[in-house]
Amino acid sequence: MSAEKIVCDGNEAAAWGVVRSRPDVVAVYPITPQSSLVEYVSQFIADGVMDADLMNVEGEHSVLSALQGACLAGARTYTATCGPGLAFMFEPYIRTPGMRLPMVASLVTRDTLTPQSVWGGQQDAMLVREAGWIHMYCESVQEILDTTIMAYRIAEHRDVMLPINVNHDGNYLSYGVTGVEVPDQAAVDAFLGTRDTNWHVALDPERPMAVDPLTGGAGGPGPGMFVRYRKGQCQGMQNALGVITEVHEAWSKGFGRHYAPLVEEYRLDDADYAIVTIGSMTGAGKDAVDMARDRGETVGLIKIKTFRPFPLAAIKAALSRVKAIGVVDRAVSFSWNCGPLYQDILGALYHLPERVPAVSFIGGLAGADITPEDFTRVIETVARVRDGERIDLPIWLNEDA
Repeated sequence: MSAEKIVCDGNEAAAWGVVRSRPDVVAVYPITPQSSLVEYVSQFIADGVMDADLMNVEGEHSVLSALQGACLAGARTYTATCGPGLAFMFEPYIRTPGMRLPMVASLVTRDTLTPQSVWGGQQDAMLVREAGWIHMYCESVQEILDTTIMAYRIAEHRDVMLPINVNHDGNYLSYGVTGVEVPDQAAVDAFLGTRDTNWHVALDPERPMAVDPLTGGAGGPGPGMFVRYRKGQCQGMQNALGVITEVHEAWSKGFGRHYAPLVEEYRLDDADYAIVTIGSMTGAGKDAVDMARDRGETVGLIKIKTFRPFPLAAIKAALSRVKAIGVVDRAVSFSWNCGPLYQDILGALYHLPERVPAVSFIGGLAGADITPEDFTRVIETVARVRDGERIDLPIWLNEDA
């Protein structure tokens, strides 16, 4: 099958993924560093490259509210946001998974206010990690394009029927330029199959029903019905782990590009300690691991691709192979004084038969770079922990930059 090779940044790559996925309705509102993504999508629609209805609304709350109606009417939809835009979108955002709407939205992640910042980080995405959306993080520009397409097949799977955020780091991926392959449209059409977004709940005069009625209370059928909704939503998230794996395998077979669907193990076979990464920082982490290996260090790397649902079994399998870990976050868990990914990794470590010491590293906030030299510091610190040193407080990278 033929594929077009182009040079573009991560935001344009996401837009090409949207083009190939053929959504019916797109609603947008620009916000840095997402703005050029929706500008690309809007231009593609204006130029006839993409056949979709474009809704320019007055804010992010309206963006997602309008798309909920479109999805309930049977449309495949798309939007993108970040930072304060995601915050403004929060009410319809938390409603979307409860209605089991298979929508796809890009989060071009950035740090949050205040202090004032428009630069990359992952704080916005991490703040909504418990809202019920599936979250997949991309390492490269090509992975953004490919994951955007895969997200529709995952979301619309009848065992899932949940919205997906395809997350890529603001600045480092949104504006990072590289060569990518845009897959053939006919091949993507065959990969995605026939859309069916509203077979279960619909705004359809031929199938009249109450959509999202008031449910719960202290008596009658309400409490049990609400529990069944929540239980089904959680089951859909667990089902997604298998579907994400199946879809990545199908993508690899059909298009020749392979990505670890849940967790990637890098040079972990003979490692006795490891670092854990998420998003675009992973490339610098792998470079630092390679340099440490050249020095004779037995270190590996564990990359998180799917963060929600949390891939507990895959992470347990990776963690069980090492004696110490360092988790590098690009966001903060304010209540625990650590990184949010680190907090979840601690939960996974509880399931192991033996204690594995762990250290929280926080870096790359507000657009700061996490360099191979920073990761070398991380590796050296985790090696000391492996050898018996105890570190209870987080280590803040970039503090002296």
